[in-house]
Amino acid sequence: MNPIFTPSLHSQRHQFVVDFVRKNKPNKVADLGCGECRLLKRLKFQRNIELLVGVDIDGAKIKKKMQGLAPLSTDYLQPTYDQLHIDLYQGSVTQRDARLRGFDLVTNIELIEHLTLPDLELFSSVVFGYMRPASVIVSTPNSEFNKLLPGLTGFRHSDHKFEWNRSEFRSWALQVCLDYGYEAEFTGVGEAPQEQQESVGFCSQIGVFQRLNVLPDRDEEEVFSYTLVYSVNYPTLRDNNTLLRVLVSEVLYWAEQMKNRWMEETTGGTTGVLPHSQTEQQEQSACTERLNCPGEGEESTESLWTKDQEESGTLNRFAVVPLAALWSFCPKIAELSGNLSNLRRLLVDQPQVKLSQDGSALLVKCEEQEPEQTDSDEEEDEEDASAVQCSHQIEPEEDWEANI
Repeated sequence: MNPIFTPSLHSQRHQFVVDFVRKNKPNKVADLGCGECRLLKRLKFQRNIELLVGVDIDGAKIKKKMQGLAPLSTDYLQPTYDQLHIDLYQGSVTQRDARLRGFDLVTNIELIEHLTLPDLELFSSVVFGYMRPASVIVSTPNSEFNKLLPGLTGFRHSDHKFEWNRSEFRSWALQVCLDYGYEAEFTGVGEAPQEQQESVGFCSQIGVFQRLNVLPDRDEEEVFSYTLVYSVNYPTLRDNNTLLRVLVSEVLYWAEQMKNRWMEETTGGTTGVLPHSQTEQQEQSACTERLNCPGEGEESTESLWTKDQEESGTLNRFAVVPLAALWSFCPKIAELSGNLSNLRRLLVDQPQVKLSQDGSALLVKCEEQEPEQTDSDEEEDEEDASAVQCSHQIEPEEDWEANI
């Protein structure tokens, strides 16, 4: 069936849901009969979704594919203020579970045709009567289209209990609307040839249900019928620990870049440190181009300088990078911290960050100083140099080309 459609029929059904989500921006979305989680894997990239839930009666199928919903490495390296929590449950759509109430959207893609008619009545009661989401999307095969599918005899799948024509689907949907306070629109995916579109309709027919009113919560015993098999929180800057980790990383990186640029400009040399990408090169330029041009009244806080400090018997040289310079010239640091005082407060207890005594600047190590040589040390160095020179004179230089 799929080879006659481009894109494939299941891709078109999933794209229909994605387009609906992009337009209506629901925060809480559940997919009933999620199977191998293909739709969920597409929905997790929709930033408006904060809670994404999948339910399927086949727990083994969920467990086989659930790791595809785990955060990517980029989600940890570059988290945003968006937040996403994903739960996967093993359970039947004919059973109630209080954790599925109050959703903005519940999808049922090619699900109802796998239910017996008594179970379909329970499904309607659970989804429309108990869960009562704001929107429901139901897709199911259109039997009128079957005659166009090459080699098909009977139902499209051996597990299908029924396949409705357009009139039968519409009759069921309108009765649901009447019983539970919804209205429905009818459409579909998988178009027939143009001359047959009107006579057979779409290959998959779709009903989009919208709740008409919000009923007051009824005093019902909370039921938890489903078994949680997977749960994950995506990293978000709304979490204080994640925000601190990203902020410290940005501060250390840009302080090092600013130190290197300043040393290069003041010494006329090069540090050999290059930006990782063209984007970072542009950001670095934006952050450092005004280091030697402080704003009015900011000269004492936005100029870099060096200081020597002894640590564990070793004299180290540090570049002093004012926090005001980091906050003023690096937009991401300013966005993460909010203001200069908050930046100082967030960094003061971070062990990776070395602040000046008054907390106004970051100390970035430049180089490690060697202890000053005494006269006896200089004499030993001269003797060593003479010995090396003699050894070079005694042993003839090897002719590498002659040995090839």
